[in-house]
Amino acid sequence: MLVLTHILIAISSLVVTTLAFFVPTKTKLNITYALVGLTFLSGALLVLSMPSHLVSSCISGLLYLGIVLAGIFAARYRLAKQTSR
Repeated sequence: MLVLTHILIAISSLVVTTLAFFVPTKTKLNITYALVGLTFLSGALLVLSMPSHLVSSCISGLLYLGIVLAGIFAARYRLAKQTSR
């Protein structure tokens, strides 16, 4: 059950990050931050419950983090550029 929740939160954060990239708003960025935090919290709980999968979990987590951070930075840049006009 926790694995399914973790996956749904991670996919949701990727979707909201994508939406924030194309139509940047402060609210979407705040939702993205919350979803990333929930993803890491649920991921930490998964690692604690199944420590044998630690290496593959860390690699997947770093890949996810890289993609989401790139989207967040790009969305923040676009929002700042949009508000400065």
